[in-house]
Amino acid sequence: MKQINNLEYAPTEPTEVVDVVVIGAGLTGLCMAHWARIRGLSVRVLESTGRIGGQIQTYRQNGFIYESGPNTGIISNWQTAELFSSLGDETLLQTAKQSAKRRLILRQGRFVPLPSGLKSAITTPLFAWRDKLNILAEPFRPRGTDPDESIASLVERRLGRSYLTYAVDPFVGGIYAGDPTKLTTRFALPKLYALEQEYGSFIRGAFAKMRIPKSELDRSVTKEVFSARGGLSNLVGALSRSIGPDRISLSSKIREVLPRDTSGLWYIHYDTADASVVVRSRCVISTVGTYALEELFPFLTKKSLQPLDAMRYAPIVQVSVGYRSFEGTDFEAFGGLIPSVEDKDLLGVLHPSACFTGRAPEGGALLSVFLGGMRSPNLIDRSDEEIEALIKGRLEQILGIKVEPDLLHIFRHRRAIPQYEASTGERLAMIRQIEEQYPGLILGGNMRDGIGMADRITQAYNIIYKELGALISRV
Repeated sequence: MKQINNLEYAPTEPTEVVDVVVIGAGLTGLCMAHWARIRGLSVRVLESTGRIGGQIQTYRQNGFIYESGPNTGIISNWQTAELFSSLGDETLLQTAKQSAKRRLILRQGRFVPLPSGLKSAITTPLFAWRDKLNILAEPFRPRGTDPDESIASLVERRLGRSYLTYAVDPFVGGIYAGDPTKLTTRFALPKLYALEQEYGSFIRGAFAKMRIPKSELDRSVTKEVFSARGGLSNLVGALSRSIGPDRISLSSKIREVLPRDTSGLWYIHYDTADASVVVRSRCVISTVGTYALEELFPFLTKKSLQPLDAMRYAPIVQVSVGYRSFEGTDFEAFGGLIPSVEDKDLLGVLHPSACFTGRAPEGGALLSVFLGGMRSPNLIDRSDEEIEALIKGRLEQILGIKVEPDLLHIFRHRRAIPQYEASTGERLAMIRQIEEQYPGLILGGNMRDGIGMADRITQAYNIIYKELGALISRV
């Protein structure tokens, strides 16, 4: 008998008892299981598909190594450096070449480098002279008072419209595939928000942070662009080996999840291709998207899920394009981002082979082109032929590439990137409420704590060493 509301039920005899069940074997879930194993906890990872890695998947074809999903991350916190160190393979981490420091922005049909110093900041055609001069007054402008102020409003208020148009708008398009007028600064760009709130100014905050002494952990935060040698699937493979493949259940269809009973254990019943399995655990960590929570946890009410369901996801078309011989506009850079005033369809063109060795044949190039997002969400439904024609046309216009590519592979991601919009505060409050109501349940994943690879690694670390530590000590 099962009475979910008062937790008086008698589940069948379990076949396995573990400390932690992690639902989802994307980067977040794998990192959680990895940190849990380092802590000495027993773990079971449940993945609904037949492979691990989530959106991360590396392809190898005719001398090209290309990705579906994220291409790179940034070593923006010490947990990212610690992850690679903890995996015990000194060759796994691959940091980008010097050329990756060069970033480009499309203006009037051609790529222009982002300023990298005082001289280029003064002479760049990206920003209006009025805004360049007015930036001198930025330290003296008052703090914002709206906690839900959009990125667009904050940037225009402190820096000027041209900085929004030709710096922040393309940056937001490249990171979130989103609309800066909709994204809330304190959630989408919390470090930028903190500079104004803590120091009253971006400029004063930046200088103040430069004067803070750095610890050994701080010095590991190099801000370098990174991947894994041979592709990000090798990072996924290293995490799997660390966890132990026998602790990861693929093609797992979860039939039932019940809150912990009087024994203090959760009940999870799932089917694999070979068996129907019951596992009991002290904690359950979900890393799935908000859209999957209702089916996964039917004991959650529609009212409690409503703030989570309100989160929107940007749909993205990603196209890998490879050339055995590359001739065209100088494109030795991390890539180029596209302001929405320049192109509504194109978000950016990354250049992985300029960042990392071995991604294209010698003398060739590998590009990764991103389209759609919140600017043009319906683009994902265009045919392959339409997308291929669009890509070839844009690359000829922007980079002068007239030859046929030797590789062209189209990927579609309908729920690619969550949008941290005005509803985010309500969503985070509801997550906390759910976790308090159901001790031992943790809702993780990219619905909170950031969307980048470094954010996912850090969330996993914090959940295992902080949130989970407190839970396990009480159970």
